[in-house]
Amino acid sequence: MKWTTKTPKYGDVIRVKVKFYYHYGIFVDETSVVQFGMPDNSGVNPDDIEVITTDVDVFRNGGSVETAVFSVGEKLRKNSNEKVVKTALSRLGEKGYNILHNNCEHFVNFCAFGEHESSFVNDVRKEIRRKLNK
Repeated sequence: MKWTTKTPKYGDVIRVKVKFYYHYGIFVDETSVVQFGMPDNSGVNPDDIEVITTDVDVFRNGGSVETAVFSVGEKLRKNSNEKVVKTALSRLGEKGYNILHNNCEHFVNFCAFGEHESSFVNDVRKEIRRKLNK
């Protein structure tokens, strides 16, 4: 998946840089971005983090919003934008946040592809394995 600064449209996967990581959400419109937690959950009890909607300015958190650009293969696997939004909205209020197993990137990938995964977590795991195998 690649990223651009183009204006998002209904059902797009979006992200914003927060410290050393990205926070992800599903764009509905300027007044509604569905996301698992807030851009910066520092100091928040994971049991209190839930799927919520905010406007795009709250999601932006002072940063720049990037919109996903899908490869041909990703487009073939991706749900329709209507299904992406329907799935995201159906999970409002859901809890169970876990940085390694159920974070905001897992959430958007499930909405977009029906796959529960996080490239950030996968990259961290690969780096740990690489260092352990030295």
